[in-house]
Amino acid sequence: MNKRNLLVIGLATLLSACGFQLRGSGDVQFALKELDVSARNAYGKTVSDVRDVLQNNGVKVYPGAPYNLVLSNEQEDRRAASFTSSARTAEYELNKTLEYEIRGSKNLLLLSDKLEAQSVYSQDGNNLIGNDQEAEQIRQEMNRELIQQLVLRLQQITPQQLDQLQQTAEAKAQAEAEALEAARQQQAAQPQQSPIQLPSPAQ
Repeated sequence: MNKRNLLVIGLATLLSACGFQLRGSGDVQFALKELDVSARNAYGKTVSDVRDVLQNNGVKVYPGAPYNLVLSNEQEDRRAASFTSSARTAEYELNKTLEYEIRGSKNLLLLSDKLEAQSVYSQDGNNLIGNDQEAEQIRQEMNRELIQQLVLRLQQITPQQLDQLQQTAEAKAQAEAEALEAARQQQAAQPQQSPIQLPSPAQ
C-alpha cells in the first residue's frame, strides 16, 4: 500500500479518535434537528450511513420533515494512473463523487452541491486477491471521506438559512408561474387567423 493510501487511512483513524465516528456518538452538533433523507439508490449503503450519523447525533430523520436531503447522484470512476515497463497498469486512480440537494416545501430546490474524493492504489500482477482487498478498503475509506465532507457541510446550515432559501425559491416559482400565465393570456387574446379560402375551380 503506497504512502498516499496510508495517509488517507491514517486521517480517517485520526478523525475517529477525535470523536467523529460514522455511526455517531453524539459529538457532532447540527443546527438542523429535523430532516428527511432520500437517495436515488434508496437501499444503498451511503444513504443508510448518512441516516445513521444524523440520527445518532441528535437529528430526527423521518419522511415529511420540513426539509429533505436528497443524495441525487453517486458515481465512481477508475482509470490507469501509471504503467510498468512492460506496459501493464502499475497504479489506478479512483475517483468518487456524491451530488446532493436540499429541497423544501413543495419540493422546491433550495441548494445543491457536489463532493469529491480521490485516491491512488497499486496494482500487483502477482497478487490479484490482495489488489481487490486493497481496492475495497480504499473505497470504504473514500465513502467515509465523502460522508465526513457532507456532515461538515450540513453542520454549517441553519434552519434560518433554509427558511430564507425557501422564501426565495417560492418567490421565484411564483414569478415564473405568473410570467407563464401572462404569456398564455396574451396568446389567447390575439385574434386567430381564419383559414385561407381557396377559390373553387371553374366548372
